[in-house]
Amino acid sequence: MKRYVNLAVTVAAVAATVLPALTGGTRAWWVLPLAVASSVPVLWRDRALIRVAVVVGVATTVSASLGAPPLLPVGPLVCLYTFAARASPPIRLLGVALTAAGLLVSLLYPRPDVEVLRYLSVAYLFSYALGTSTRARRAQAVVLAERDRRIAGEHAAAVLRERTRIARDLHDILTHAVGVMIVQAEAGPLLVRHQPDRADAAFAAIAATGRDAVVQLRRAVGSLYEPADQPLDQPGLDHLPVLVDRVRAAGLDAVLEVNADPPLAAPTDVGVAAYRIVQESLTNVVRHAGARSVRVRLDHTGNSLTVSVTDDGRGERASDAGPPGYGIVGMRERAHACGGTLHTGASSDGHGFTVTATLPLSAPAVV
Repeated sequence: MKRYVNLAVTVAAVAATVLPALTGGTRAWWVLPLAVASSVPVLWRDRALIRVAVVVGVATTVSASLGAPPLLPVGPLVCLYTFAARASPPIRLLGVALTAAGLLVSLLYPRPDVEVLRYLSVAYLFSYALGTSTRARRAQAVVLAERDRRIAGEHAAAVLRERTRIARDLHDILTHAVGVMIVQAEAGPLLVRHQPDRADAAFAAIAATGRDAVVQLRRAVGSLYEPADQPLDQPGLDHLPVLVDRVRAAGLDAVLEVNADPPLAAPTDVGVAAYRIVQESLTNVVRHAGARSVRVRLDHTGNSLTVSVTDDGRGERASDAGPPGYGIVGMRERAHACGGTLHTGASSDGHGFTVTATLPLSAPAVV
């Protein structure tokens, strides 16, 4: 497209310069060659603007100095427009200087013509202003395109973050619910034969776990259809007792300890992260640790909340029970998303496994 526009501009410049030389009657032999030299090179101005401007300008100046009839210097005007629209500031300044010098020489030698100088000055100023306007529009288009690319990138990043969050939620909900339900279902037949009362409790726990999982799954999937600014109903610190009770119903000696004075209060994102970290940790204990007891402890220390889940199971050897998953990775990502940290490893007494997350309760001060 640009090539065709350049060709059309060149044809117009040649027509405006050469045709008057051909139809103007008997003139000196040098009129036509100088007319061609002052217009045809415009075709190559994109490749060698300075050289084309020098050739066109010299031909126009010599033609005017030799007494050719005054015509609108289309070639130099096109070159000046190109300087203003496309050239860098130093080259643009050079183009203005060359144009001004050629204009003064052609109109002041051999005899001054103030009237012609006046209207040609207006034409050159208009050409330069038109080029400057084109350059400004092009720069604005670049800025707008960059803004659109940035907005598109931010949108894609937001979509990716939301997909990652939903994937983590689905992973935590499903693994916890299925893990607890499997343990209860496996123990059910034994309890039916030997402890019918506990069997009823086990089946009730399976039903309650399934119903809670359905509710949380509905919330997680429903967030795909909610407006971006619509707050999501996510579980938090208040739901931890129910979570611990469910694990206790699965046969573990599960205890929740809260050390907070004044009473514990946390931002929504910290509460959700703490709940999901505890949920994933308890799921791993139920499914892999082979533990008899587990302790969940919340410590409110200054501006941070420390969440620890400790069991008395097989410890790090529990990871050999199956293929590696995304549980610990997801917990670490949740902690980092809140500006916190997560550490995992053997318990301090050498038995069992401990997950410890430290989550800030307030944003760090900006220095």
